[in-house]
Amino acid sequence: MRGEDRVSGVFLSYVDLEARGPWKHPLRAMRDLVNASLGAMDASFSALYKAEGRPSIPPERLLRATLLQMLYTVRSERQLVERLEFDLLFRWFVGLGIDDAVFDASVFCKNRNRLLTTNIAREFLSTLLAQPQVEKLLSADYFSVDGTMLKAWASMKSVRPKDGSGEPPAPGRNGDRDFRNEKRSNETHASTTDPDAKLYRKGSGQASQLAYLGHALMENSNGLVVDGDATQANGTVERDAASELTQNLKEGATLSADQGYDAASFVEGLKRPQDRVSRRHSGRGEQAWKGARHGRSPRPGGERGI
Repeated sequence: MRGEDRVSGVFLSYVDLEARGPWKHPLRAMRDLVNASLGAMDASFSALYKAEGRPSIPPERLLRATLLQMLYTVRSERQLVERLEFDLLFRWFVGLGIDDAVFDASVFCKNRNRLLTTNIAREFLSTLLAQPQVEKLLSADYFSVDGTMLKAWASMKSVRPKDGSGEPPAPGRNGDRDFRNEKRSNETHASTTDPDAKLYRKGSGQASQLAYLGHALMENSNGLVVDGDATQANGTVERDAASELTQNLKEGATLSADQGYDAASFVEGLKRPQDRVSRRHSGRGEQAWKGARHGRSPRPGGERGI
């Protein structure tokens, strides 16, 4: 018998969000780990808020929603909020009931930017790595460090001379801009919408872009990130960030890096280079290691992707 395509309003619902998602979905195991880490950070969250005033979006929900945005590559906060309106799996992970109102996108951005400081982000990562289910997967002996370019959201049209010279912006919200015969550099130009973003290019012959640099320290047993950082883009910041990220490695640990880190200052800055930097036995990696040991300058390389 053919069923009828009939829509009827429902005033009461007995849907249990816990039962709606597949039991083997990866988010289930992830949510248990995330909740345990957030519970351990309760004192840190309390210290960020005053005892009186209008209640904010719970910090636990802010971090869970941010994780979903990264895991599912949701392009904007407005799209994330729209997804939370109808996606029961998203609602369950964030902690919203089926009848709970979703927060406003602008309020979400402001609350998250106040919460997600460097200290809170590092504490969340450290508490997550300290959990028994995660700690047993980590190696204490073998690590890799790498960096990648993070493209800024600012448009190249926003790059203007710092001294205020140059032609005025074209009329309109997104007017045309002619860069012909104009030499731009970080010393003379800056973005008017994102001054912290710097002009950076992946390699020789490629166009410059407004960007930042991301850095990650990974253990080699399961390829898990154990520390990370984001910095402004310049020629030496990758090695500077790697030096900071490796400060707490135990004596005798091995660190692998690509040719972009082939600089005598970086290798010599490690406590014991023969123990903490692994030699690559083929191709340019072996040459890069010898170049650093003998004081030769590194070859101008391209982007070092994670």
